[in-house]
Amino acid sequence: MGLSTSSVITLHVNGEKHTLPVDHRTTLLDALRERLDLTGTKKGCDQGQCGACTVLVDGRRTVACLQFAVAAEGREITTIEGMATGGRLHPVQQAFLDLDGYQCGYCTPGQICSAIGMLAEHAAGWPSAASEDVRPAAGPAPLTPEEIRERMSGNLCRCSAYPSIVEAVARAADADDASSAADTSAQSGEAAA
Repeated sequence: MGLSTSSVITLHVNGEKHTLPVDHRTTLLDALRERLDLTGTKKGCDQGQCGACTVLVDGRRTVACLQFAVAAEGREITTIEGMATGGRLHPVQQAFLDLDGYQCGYCTPGQICSAIGMLAEHAAGWPSAASEDVRPAAGPAPLTPEEIRERMSGNLCRCSAYPSIVEAVARAADADDASSAADTSAQSGEAAA
């Protein structure tokens, strides 16, 4: 009697649980697109080199074409379809829209998911190859265009919308900084009251 080559798994995608049988060789990308009909995540190279399939898994960016669906069981998966809340676009989505951070749009979902993950990495103090001072005491490196380009280098855009993508990520980072400052100010006001 041979080993089973399939399992029934539960994927937590965009806040919803989905139970489905999958072959053990099924990638997370194929499970999302073909089994759950979440086609915003794009299949580009299918080799982990272009970033078109980038999603967030437990808040960290992941190229879905290289992750098996069975390895994602029980983890929180966020695709481009799960970025907006209450009909309001995520600040990164809005910045891409406002600043034309797309042309054909094929890579855009992966670019946006990667940017959101990258901004969280930056906020956590992770350095990049472009960071001048990588000592933890130095804090997060300023998000210069060079820093953004390095941190987003795993996502390719065949249309070459890179200047607009960099500008959109910088604007979203500024919006996030302003939001964090407002939250801190509001909390300080509550504490004083």
